[in-house]
Amino acid sequence: MTEPVVGFIGLGKMGQPMALNLMQKGYTVLGYDVVPAAREAFRTKGGEARGSMVEVIGSSDVLFTSLPSPKEVREVYGTGEASDGASAGVSVATHGKAGLIAIDTSTVSPEVNQEVAEALSKRDIGYLGAPVSGGVERAVDATLTVMVGGEKTTYARALPFLQAIGENIFHIGEHPGMGSVVKLTNNYFIGYYTLAVAEALTLAGSVGMDLSQLFEILKVSYGQSRIYERNFKLFIEKDQYEPGFTTKLLLKDLNLARDMAREKGTTLPMMDTLLAMYEKAVQKGYGDLDMAAMYRFVQDQQKND
Repeated sequence: MTEPVVGFIGLGKMGQPMALNLMQKGYTVLGYDVVPAAREAFRTKGGEARGSMVEVIGSSDVLFTSLPSPKEVREVYGTGEASDGASAGVSVATHGKAGLIAIDTSTVSPEVNQEVAEALSKRDIGYLGAPVSGGVERAVDATLTVMVGGEKTTYARALPFLQAIGENIFHIGEHPGMGSVVKLTNNYFIGYYTLAVAEALTLAGSVGMDLSQLFEILKVSYGQSRIYERNFKLFIEKDQYEPGFTTKLLLKDLNLARDMAREKGTTLPMMDTLLAMYEKAVQKGYGDLDMAAMYRFVQDQQKND
């Protein structure tokens, strides 16, 4: 029996380490990204980069995607309007072979997951909405949390591949959007935590507290959180904000969470306030920095008020 060929579309900060970890498990991985530099980086690390989506989709038995927004997910899977260019008209729905397992790790709405699942089922292609959490550092060391929605039989077939990229794998339900429900809830928390860290550290600093000492105290107190540790130790303490997860991507996910709430008629009193803060930060030039730069944004607001 021949080993399955794994395709990976989207070789960015999250996608590339996931693809490399699949290679580490012995799988043949064919990779594609719209950015030539990403393909070249994958190639230099031993990956088999391809020059078009169709080369990856048509040759894959298992296909992963890691894409920045619902727009790209719809384009790649064939449920949205195709973009112009070399990949126009090429999609998983049009070029995937029967029996393919498609695993989307992107953060989208449950409705997008459902759209994709329905389109692919007509081609006898299995689909899992499987967003991930843990950031670049956990993508690199293959300890991501993977939140999976989709049919149990498809999940069972996909599990060995999911275990190559993550440590905590959860099958949440047969609806393909259930993983996205959990991921958007998770990122709603992250939006709050990130802003809370920014404001709390600004407060402590304003009264002369040493922030490194504060961290050592609070990490063994109820104020401890993984986001506090991540944002402070990796970014704020070093005063560098090269992105692992950008502010504008977090804003995108918060908007998706708001849309999910509206779809269900759920009122979230603080949502609009939270969104307004992130929207202002993006407008002020913080969108392409790591979300931890909300600390700098809050400080800059003090100077300008």
